[in-house]
Amino acid sequence: MALSDLLEGEGLIGLAIGVGVGIVAVSPKIISAAISIAKPTVKALVKGGLIAYEKSAVVVAEAMEGLEDIVAEVKAEMAETNISKTSER
Repeated sequence: MALSDLLEGEGLIGLAIGVGVGIVAVSPKIISAAISIAKPTVKALVKGGLIAYEKSAVVVAEAMEGLEDIVAEVKAEMAETNISKTSER
């Protein structure tokens, strides 16, 4: 039986079934190997993301503190201006 005979008629169905069974038999090993390879990479990405988040949270907190100081200074200046305008009348 030549390859051309397999690719015609019922031989093709048998070949397709054989390839399908082979893929199903090997796929758990491939999947577990892919997971074991990818897991350290995924963990490193998550760790990097958490570190970046924590650093950015500190930067944002410092920026907010500076902005709150500026707002407090402006409010104090506005209060002084309102007091002085009231006393001029």
